[in-house]
Amino acid sequence: MSRKIVDLTEDLAQPIVEQMNLELVDVEFVKEGKNHFLRVYVDKEGGVDIEDCEKVSEQLSEKLDEKDPIESAYFLEVSSPGVERKLKKRADFERFVGSHAYVKTYEPIDGDKEFYGDIKSFENDELTLTIKIKTREKEVVIPYSKIAKAHLAVTFN
Repeated sequence: MSRKIVDLTEDLAQPIVEQMNLELVDVEFVKEGKNHFLRVYVDKEGGVDIEDCEKVSEQLSEKLDEKDPIESAYFLEVSSPGVERKLKKRADFERFVGSHAYVKTYEPIDGDKEFYGDIKSFENDELTLTIKIKTREKEVVIPYSKIAKAHLAVTFN
C-alpha cells in the first residue's frame, strides 16, 4: 500500500514541480507513532524557500483530494531535502561530484559497508569515492547496484 501511495504521489507531484522549475527529490509515506506523514522533498539550484514549498503543497493537496488514495488521516509535508540530501538517482551522484557523502552498501566492499568520502566520479554505473584513512587517501569504487542508501554529508573543518 505504501509503495502505491508513493508512486501515485510522485505521478501527481512531478508535473507541478516541473511547472515551477523545481526538482522532485523524494517522496515517502511513513507512520510515526499514531500519525501518518506524506513527505515530499523538492529542490532547485540555490535551494527552495517556504513559498516554493507552500505552492507545491497547495497544488498537490488539491490533486490528492481528487484521487483520495490514502484511507487514514495524514499530514502532507513539502520541504527542502536539507543539507544531508538523499542521493538516490544516478543523476544525483553525477550532479554532486566533488561533494562529501555517506554511502552504505548492501554487501561489504574492501571489508566495509559504510563509507564517508568525496564523490570523485560517477561513470559506467560506478561511484568512485575518495576516502581518508588517518592521513592517507584511498579510492573506493562502488557499483550503483550495491548502494543501499546514500546522502550528502556535512563536514566540519
